[in-house]
Formats: sequence, structure tokens, C-alpha cells
Amino acid sequence: MRKNELGIIGLLAALKLVIQFFGNVNYGFHRDELLHLSVSEHLDFGYMEFPPFIAVLGKLSFVFFDYSLFGMRLFPTLARVLILVVCCLMAKELGGKWRALLFAGTCVLAFLPFYRNHTLFQPVAFDQLFWTAGFYFLIRFINSNDKKDLLLTGFALGLGLQNKYTMLIWAFGIVVGLIFYRRGELFKNRWLYFSGLVALLVFLPNLIWQFQHDFPLLKHAQALSQYQLSENGHADFVLDQLTMPAIFITSVIGLWWLLRNESFRWIAVSVVVIFFTMLLTKSKSYYVFPIYPVLFAAGGVQLEAWLRKKRSFWAYIVASSIFLPFVPWIPELTPVLSIERFVQYQVLEENNGRIELTSDYADMFGWNEQVALVDSVYRSLSPEERRNCALWAENYGEAGALKILGKRYGLPNPISRHGSFWLWGHGIKNADVWISLGNEKPSVEHTFEEVTLVKIIYHKYAIDEENGIPLYICRKPKVDIEKWWSDYADHVFD
Repeated sequence: MRKNELGIIGLLAALKLVIQFFGNVNYGFHRDELLHLSVSEHLDFGYMEFPPFIAVLGKLSFVFFDYSLFGMRLFPTLARVLILVVCCLMAKELGGKWRALLFAGTCVLAFLPFYRNHTLFQPVAFDQLFWTAGFYFLIRFINSNDKKDLLLTGFALGLGLQNKYTMLIWAFGIVVGLIFYRRGELFKNRWLYFSGLVALLVFLPNLIWQFQHDFPLLKHAQALSQYQLSENGHADFVLDQLTMPAIFITSVIGLWWLLRNESFRWIAVSVVVIFFTMLLTKSKSYYVFPIYPVLFAAGGVQLEAWLRKKRSFWAYIVASSIFLPFVPWIPELTPVLSIERFVQYQVLEENNGRIELTSDYADMFGWNEQVALVDSVYRSLSPEERRNCALWAENYGEAGALKILGKRYGLPNPISRHGSFWLWGHGIKNADVWISLGNEKPSVEHTFEEVTLVKIIYHKYAIDEENGIPLYICRKPKVDIEKWWSDYADHVFD
């Protein structure tokens, strides 16, 4: 690779790092981040909501950075940088020179949803990385016929499945697409099946865990379909792909280039199959975003071909026209501004003591205050009561806050019947005192004879779900706690 090509990749990667570093230190932990850090303290081959890859990264985050907001969010930021780098490398493998790398990398940099996806410590960023890496290794194999690239494809698939099960849709799209590569010639290559075997071996521990736990994956998918995906319309899914015209046009150009190129037509078929599979299953629109880097790479190659006879400065003008129009929207997707400046930037008004933020930003507020209040109640108990006290949180956000942020206060581990927290049990069976956070009055009164309301919790910026929530002190259970816990097995995703 030439120096100017390396320079372009380095410059774009550095710009991405600078932008993201400002966003990684503002506001607080998101509820999903608190869950992912919580599961890292219970390392296993699987969890109720997702495979174990994110938990391993959470453990590494703790080892290297403690529970630092910046340190934790560094991992998705590095994933974003790698996606940008691999996108540029794909453009190179597709025959592009420095202009193609510039256009491809700029599209990744300008793709606004990636700022949201790559700020939060969630499996989404790594899902996009594994999809991009899988495409890259397959393209390299087509160019080199080196079996090592096929095996690396299988490894990327296996790791991707250990991160997010939507990787199966990528694999399905690839299998269909390869039928159109030299009339399925690759299916005669035994190394393709060795690649599949590598993927299976990497994924096998989670598959065994799913079998041992009666496949919570299926229960979680059913809950998602019932409570979230059922509301997704086909039109909304398509319209979400059209919100950034320059990026969408580059993607269409890339798809057109792939369809015209006999060696890489299989990529276009794979992308179309993946897109319509997601569409027909009413997936969230961001589930399909991992297909874009390969389209950006192909689009970059075509744009370079059109501008090859133009002077170099035209390439920079086109790249600037792709990126600069989207800069004003970056603060909406990654918190580069302080909350006070963001409120001014959005021209948000206070209503009844509250300011309504977007759901992601609102979910970064209120946790510290909840934990501090629980700690004050916990410290008000006698030493004997503190030794025999259970902290019961209604959802995984509240439980994750008590588990992770509560370490600063020396609070005991919380319990919750929500998601993976249910797996870890009910703690002290015969606790004398229960501090209930977020559970509504009918729930606590059904479970305990003595229920005392301490406070209704509000926060200026927190999400509606975490406003107006009660904090109770409860005593004298009316139910058998073990049975109460086990009977909830079918409702952990409610």
C-alpha cells in the first residue's frame, strides 16, 4: 500500500478518534451499558439477552480501566475505527486507488447512525465490525484464492455469532450470494466447509449453553417481536435508509458497480438478500447498517473511476461534500456537548421541572441519583438489618446501576427478575429487609406484609420510564421467595 493511501486511512481514523473521544466522556452510563458490565461479573457461555462476547469485553474494560466511562466506550470506538480501516482495505481489494479509499472512508465517517452505534458499549458496533470483516476476507479470497482467507471468514462468522445472533442473517445472505459466483463453484471447494466448521467450533459453547437453558434466545426473540418489532413498519424501515441522501446515493452507486462486476456480483446479491430478509422480518432499521461499509467501498471505486481524469482537488471536494453537511447533526448522536450546551443546541424547553431528551441520552441520566438514594436508605438501617438486606430492582437498568455504581458505596449486589439478572438468583432467601427500587405498589404489596414508601424519584433529564418510580422499604414476605422467583421464569422479558 502506498504512503498516500496509508496517510488517508490514518487521517480519517484520527478524525474519527478525536470526535468520538469528546463524546465518550460526557453524561453517564446508559442502561444497556450497565447491563453489559453487570454480566461481565458473571462470565458464562451465554446470557438471556445475548451471547457472551460483550461480557468478555466488559471484563477487559474493568481490568484495564476499572468502571471508567471513557475506558468502557473506548472499545466500540476502536471497533468504529477498524470498520473504517477495513472499509478502505475493501476498496483497495476491489481495485481502488487513493481516491476510492478517501471516498469509502469518508462515507463511514459521515454515516451518522454509526456515531450512536459506536458510542454506547453494546454488541451493535462489534456486529458491524464482524460483518465488515467477513465481507473483506471473502473478497480477499476471491482475489487470492488463499484458503487462509476462507478460514478467517469462518472465524469472523463464529466470533460474530458469539456477539450477536443477527450474524446468522449475514451468513444466509452470503450463502445465497455465492450461488451467483461462477455458478456456485465455491461450493465445490472443501475449504469453504472447513470455514463453516471453524465458525461452528467458535460458536459451539454458546450453542451448548442455549440448549442447557432451554434456548432463551427464542424467548427473547418472541419478546422483541411482541413488544418492539411488531411496531416496525416496512415503510419506516425503508425510509430510515433514505435519511442521508449523499450516503444513500453512494451506496446505490456501490450496489450498481457490484452488479456490473462479474467477480463481485455475489456481494450485491448477498446485500439484497440480507436487506429484504431484515425488511420482511420487521427488524429494527439499524440491524441492516452493517451492509453499508462494503457498499461504501464499491461506491468509492466507482466514484474514483468517474473522477480519474479530474485533478486531485476534485476528490477532496467530493469527500468534503459527503462529510461536512452532516457535521451539525453529530451532537444529536454522540454527546460531544455538555448537557447544558446540548439543551441550548436543541432549543429544548423545561416543562414541569423536566427536559425531554432523546431516549438514548435520557437513558444516561438518573442512575447515580437512584443509587445514592438507595445507599442513604441502606445506611439508615441497623447493622443487623444491613447484614440481612436485599436490594430488589424492577428492571435491568436499575439493577445494573445498583450493581456497578453501587460499588462506590459498598452496596450489596442487587437482585432483579428482569433478563439475565433472574439467572443469578434471589440472594438472601430470608432477608429481613428489602429495599425495592422501581417496583410498583401492587407488586410490593403482593409480596410483603409491611410496605413503606420512602420517596417517588424524579430526574430533570432521565427517561420517562425512570421518572415517578417508587422506592420502598419492605418487610415480612407473604410468599415463598424461592417459588416466587422460579415461577417468574416465563416472564423475565416482560
